[in-house]
Amino acid sequence: MNRKIPDKYNTFIVFGAPGSGKGTQGAILGRIPRMFHFACGDAFRSMDTRTEIGQEFLRYSSEGKLVPDEVTVRFWKAQINNQVEAHVFKPDIDFLVLDGIPRNLKQAQIMDEYVNVIRLFHLSVPDRNELTRRLRKRALKDNRLDDASDEVIAKRVKTYEEESKALLKHYPKGIITEIDAAQPPVKVLSCILNDIMKLPEWEESLKVIA
Repeated sequence: MNRKIPDKYNTFIVFGAPGSGKGTQGAILGRIPRMFHFACGDAFRSMDTRTEIGQEFLRYSSEGKLVPDEVTVRFWKAQINNQVEAHVFKPDIDFLVLDGIPRNLKQAQIMDEYVNVIRLFHLSVPDRNELTRRLRKRALKDNRLDDASDEVIAKRVKTYEEESKALLKHYPKGIITEIDAAQPPVKVLSCILNDIMKLPEWEESLKVIA
């Protein structure tokens, strides 16, 4: 039986400052049936620069310019479309888990046309020293020594504070779940799953035979 692809994807956003653990939580959620995880950072790193959108990204980066938000969202939509066509992401029965996008208010406004955000999980780490420690540890583990510098880390956190945090005002307070991300990752995951399992949309999805 062919099911109609919805106009908007039912979506969970895992959101937080760099080092808050959103990538870890998003990846785990993506392994759960009925959830499809899209990590924007991974998608950018694996981008095929031979494609039209890949060439566009190359042009901006070679000129030292920031990629416009419209182009970033277009790239995201193209990647999602590919996953739908390959039947990896089944939007009629799957929930989309976003990590790393939208990154700012403009992207969120553009993406409103495509996503129905059911929950935004805000992984909060108020202690900026803890964020710095996590980011430095991750950079050293991945052998990215340049990313371990105080200057780079401070810049990333500042970008989050000045650009990304505005998302918390864009979405209705009723769909934002605040989670203490200073807890062990397994406790953070438990908080997320407990919240999801109470949602009527999740309960309804369990009635559908895949």
